[in-house]
Amino acid sequence: MSTSHNAPTPGARIRLSGLLATIATGLFVTGSLGACATDVPARTPAVSRANAFVTLGTNGGPVAEIGNSQPANALQVGNDIFLVDAGDGAAGQLVKAGFTLQQVQAVFLSHLHFDHTGGVLAVLGSRMQTNTRSMLTIYGPPGTREFVYGLLAGMAPIMKAAYGMPQQEWQANVEVKELVDGSMVELNGVKVTVAENSHFAIPESANVPEKAKSLSLRFDLADRSIVYTGDTGPSENVEILATGADLLVSEMMDIPAVLSRQREYLPNAPEQVFIDMEWHFRAHHLTPVQVGDLAAAAGVKAVVITHQAPNIATDDHKKKILDGVSSKFDGSVVLANDLDRY
Repeated sequence: MSTSHNAPTPGARIRLSGLLATIATGLFVTGSLGACATDVPARTPAVSRANAFVTLGTNGGPVAEIGNSQPANALQVGNDIFLVDAGDGAAGQLVKAGFTLQQVQAVFLSHLHFDHTGGVLAVLGSRMQTNTRSMLTIYGPPGTREFVYGLLAGMAPIMKAAYGMPQQEWQANVEVKELVDGSMVELNGVKVTVAENSHFAIPESANVPEKAKSLSLRFDLADRSIVYTGDTGPSENVEILATGADLLVSEMMDIPAVLSRQREYLPNAPEQVFIDMEWHFRAHHLTPVQVGDLAAAAGVKAVVITHQAPNIATDDHKKKILDGVSSKFDGSVVLANDLDRY
């Protein structure tokens, strides 16, 4: 299977240092889904009371916006919760969704960008101060262990000032398991399958000694299968992972709209900045049409679009996004809001 798209190439004029700086600093403006009504028909997949995928935060990062929260999701399986990415505000959004931190059995991180990991410290700190003694397992790509244990080490001064459990005991209640392409996890009756995607598709010519990894995740539950792309560009690996899934939860970027906004914010920037930026966006994110390509190639039943960039503030813009996906995929397509349940 392969997606019908033209793979981007960096070209001779791409300056990798500028590109990597753009990626590292998140030099683009994103937004949240406006609360506007729409006439575009969309069918939300049915949800059982004991099984739901909740989009806690649907704003494409890393820039915070009024309205929607940073990327985070909660997979509810009975009374258990698995956090699927934990951007800034995830702990608060979890409570708004009707859950508690004590229900969280595991955290799955698709990759280590700040907009997907910024809420991890609040989760750890809240568990410590409320003496939550159940084991918390944090899964993620290579580098997750260093990230999490670095946070725990940095919590030492706070632990001395808190009334939570002793540091040694607390740290024993957190474990990290790093995942790679092809990893599989069995957790509370849920089978989790991992595929590396193309969000960090840096050209070999870049001579980067150690490239970061970004993961897509498939959750096979007793009654259905859910695939979460995380951040990715076009990827045959993700198509294979998503084959036959009941629900595809996909990231999305309206690249022309983001670039237009960047030109407004950076009126004096050299043209090369926008050339580099556009290459990064097209290599490492999905356009609406490419979301449709992915869904059709994988044969999924329904699509939920999250990590929306930029702000979708009008009915016309919402219709444009949905029409782009539907031009390639004839199933159900929904633009997620914060705290939606699927």
